[in-house]
Amino acid sequence: MSLNNNNGESPANFEIDRRKEALGDLSVLPDEILCCFILTNLTPRDVARLSCVSSILYILCNEEPLWMSLCLKIVNRQLEYKGSWKNTALHQLDLPCANNEVSKKALCFSGFNSLFLYRRLYRCYTTLSGFSFDKGNVDRRENLSLKDFSRDYDGQKPVLINGLADNWPARKLWTSEQLLLKYSDTKFRMSQRTSKKVIMKFKDYMSYVQIQHDEDPLYIFDDKFGEAAPDLLKDYSVPHLFQEDYFDVLDINQRPAYRWLIIGPERSGASWHVDPALTSAWNTLLCGRKRWALYPPGRVPLGVTVHVNEEDGDVNIESPTSLQWWLDFYPLLADDDKPIECTQLPGETIYVPSGWWHCVLNLETTIAVTQNFVNSKNFEYVCLDMAPGYRHKGVCRAGLLALDEGFEDIEKNIQSMENNPSYFDITRKEKRVRICQSIEDTDYENGTNGMSTSQGLDNLEYSYDIDFLAMFLDKERDHYSSLWSSGNCIGEREMRDWLWKLWVGRPELRDLIWKGACLALNAGKWCERMREICAFHGFPSPLHDETLPVGTGSNPVYLVAENVIKVFAEGGLEASLYCLGTELEFHNLLHTLDSPLKNYIPTVVASGILLYEKGSYRVLPWDGSSIPVGIDSSNFISMMHKEVEYPFGVWGKKQFEYEKAGRPSYESEISGKSSLIWPYIVTKRCRGKIYAELRDTLSSEDTLNLASFLGEQLRNLHLLPVPHPSHDILRRMVQENKIQLSYGNGFSDNSAEKIDNLAEWKLFVSILNRKRKDVTHRLKEWGDPIPTKLIKKVDEYIPNDLTIFAEIFENEAEVCKPCTWIHSDVMDDNIYMAPCCSSPSSAGNTSDPSVAEGTCEKRSISGQKRSWSPSHILDFSDLSIADPILDLIPIYLDIFRGEPVLLKHFLDSYKLPFVRKESLKQSVKDNRFGRFSYRAMCYCILHDDNILGAIFSLWKELRIAESWEEVEEKVWGDLNNYSDLC
Repeated sequence: MSLNNNNGESPANFEIDRRKEALGDLSVLPDEILCCFILTNLTPRDVARLSCVSSILYILCNEEPLWMSLCLKIVNRQLEYKGSWKNTALHQLDLPCANNEVSKKALCFSGFNSLFLYRRLYRCYTTLSGFSFDKGNVDRRENLSLKDFSRDYDGQKPVLINGLADNWPARKLWTSEQLLLKYSDTKFRMSQRTSKKVIMKFKDYMSYVQIQHDEDPLYIFDDKFGEAAPDLLKDYSVPHLFQEDYFDVLDINQRPAYRWLIIGPERSGASWHVDPALTSAWNTLLCGRKRWALYPPGRVPLGVTVHVNEEDGDVNIESPTSLQWWLDFYPLLADDDKPIECTQLPGETIYVPSGWWHCVLNLETTIAVTQNFVNSKNFEYVCLDMAPGYRHKGVCRAGLLALDEGFEDIEKNIQSMENNPSYFDITRKEKRVRICQSIEDTDYENGTNGMSTSQGLDNLEYSYDIDFLAMFLDKERDHYSSLWSSGNCIGEREMRDWLWKLWVGRPELRDLIWKGACLALNAGKWCERMREICAFHGFPSPLHDETLPVGTGSNPVYLVAENVIKVFAEGGLEASLYCLGTELEFHNLLHTLDSPLKNYIPTVVASGILLYEKGSYRVLPWDGSSIPVGIDSSNFISMMHKEVEYPFGVWGKKQFEYEKAGRPSYESEISGKSSLIWPYIVTKRCRGKIYAELRDTLSSEDTLNLASFLGEQLRNLHLLPVPHPSHDILRRMVQENKIQLSYGNGFSDNSAEKIDNLAEWKLFVSILNRKRKDVTHRLKEWGDPIPTKLIKKVDEYIPNDLTIFAEIFENEAEVCKPCTWIHSDVMDDNIYMAPCCSSPSSAGNTSDPSVAEGTCEKRSISGQKRSWSPSHILDFSDLSIADPILDLIPIYLDIFRGEPVLLKHFLDSYKLPFVRKESLKQSVKDNRFGRFSYRAMCYCILHDDNILGAIFSLWKELRIAESWEEVEEKVWGDLNNYSDLC
């Protein structure tokens, strides 16, 4: 297809401008807008139809880069390149490809030219044989010692090192030809600029490489190559300069992505970016040549836009392709504004320090391996980047240009943060930091930015220094009560687990770990609060090794001497009060009824409220049976709180759950941000270890005993009577619209009559229906590994009105109570195991929680077998009233990891019916509701936590499931076979 007229005349000689007639009102838009922002957001079918409208739309709608973008958005299976991206897209849609397009005569149109299309076409076909930058200004070193590297480069500036890979088998084995021989059918992950994961067989990818003419070609960028091709891991080793990696305390399946196989053709590469979590990286080239450009931290390259989300601090970067940047932006730079550059040759390793911007362009087909790491030089930066908030993240990457106000204002704000918890401006949702000007006086040696040219900040120095950057943390935006950035390389639980494992496993690093924990967890403030609680109750002062919170939960927990101190912070003050109030009400009920469950729950030593007033702390004891002093004037206190024995007990908590259901998550985070009041509880410390630490070492007999133990204790829990509010309070709740069953989506308040006046079901179903309204949106936000095709079918699977679940129990209230106390969080870190000793011939559970570990270890020397028995269930702060089936979800998925044998042992010990079969037959018209598996699956989908992520991670084969019924049968199908359930 030609853009010239039939006579070969240049565009300047055209007499007729075809654009207006062919595009109509769209002619006012530049071609870039039409191609990059309009056509790319259409479906392939719509683009194909639009191409028939006019000659110019035919040209625009048949452009290869457009079809590449369209194709990558619809990829739903392994990719096979079919000679053009249009044909490849049609193949993905199972549509017939165009017939013999190559033999067709090229279409020519006069009266139209496009500089945008010409430039894009040029970039697609240009060659880079003479593009090497031989006069690089990155230091080149050989035989570099660890001492010299640490002194001169680590955490400071890039360096090219030769000789680190000389003894690797990969130096000889990693060529296109040899890899093709051995890994022809191996599937690798591709890089792409869409949310879709693109996978190709290596032989298909190499075929694509040979014939493609893309501006930004796909290239292999696979962090799972060690799983796809384990032998590749034997072909290289981490160079001695980079072996210190603090992430290595995590299991391979826990640590964030850190190593990648990189294979790409000419013109491919990585556009401008800063490595995740401000980690450092090394990259060793085995084949081909790469051109590198680098800028120090805070100096954003020309043409790059940094987006900072002010809700969770997530940072997104918009950048041209690496080839486009070098062709279109690089020539515009003055000599003083040009980046540090070099051309990497085979056998060379480049080191990229924390926070450095870098861009890579493959000058020919290249093969490389790279790893990111955390060491003593960048540990604090990594912790800082994990911390909640937005300001510090923007400053780390964009320097002072990320700030809206002058430095004097910033200093005042920073100084007032400790006394002004509402400093965070909730009215601003997103910041854009667009960098289009140069920054002068860059100190390449120290990796710092000199002077910013941003208005109002002319005379201020930006330093990539941890103390300087930490000033921009929002100190009151605490780790435990704030939104976690979706862009963080690990989640909150993983972060806490990582720091704790470092704390325990690397005691020589505790000073450094403490500094990082203060940045990421606000550990110093929480330790100060914990000390106040200890002092008030006369507990021993915490030792140095007791100052870091333990566990992975969303509230800080401390092990101090014989006690466990838990400070409630998650969800803000009101949520925290309900968590503690419910737990205290529950403990009182246990002891009043003398339930056997009380022997397996840690004893409560103390509880109360910690307040921060006028620069000092004050502690007030509280047993949950009244409204705490200091809270009684709060705006969330109602008349109902004053009329019940436990104002923040489980019934009030259910109302709070209803009010919170459907509310945007950031609203609850903001509401808790200004709290200077923290409820707390102190319990007796258990001896032994949590199940999460022992999981892989337990015998099958111990694991079966655990399943039976959980069944027995959950039975004791679910048999406890549920407190009810008075009829007057219930009537007032309905009158004040605290409970509603009508949301304008097809069901009415009349359905409430079918719940047989069971107050707990009224609330439970109301909460489910609120969650039902935005279920598709939530699943889309969670994304991978939940299959997209199932997300589209979720509305068909879940009924519009969840009241149908209540109808199952109609007229059965006295026979089988449908709603019970539920723990709702029985996971592997909430089960304590005590050591016990038994001879090989002994059978059954021989646990004795009083046996000390040391005694057991001594006995094991004399030939006895060491084993572990469950002793306690922990953390009842998530207590609620709901369908008991909900307690099966964390137990089966997290503790049992989907093992049916363990679930059967649990149910055999549980021995309680969930519902009688007669009620199912009589009440349910749709046979789906007669399946326990269906109810369990619906609860998984509607759960507040990403339960589906766990399901599709445990059963990877379900990622290609065609229906929710298929997932339901695989995960929960066995529930329907257990007669004891009915």
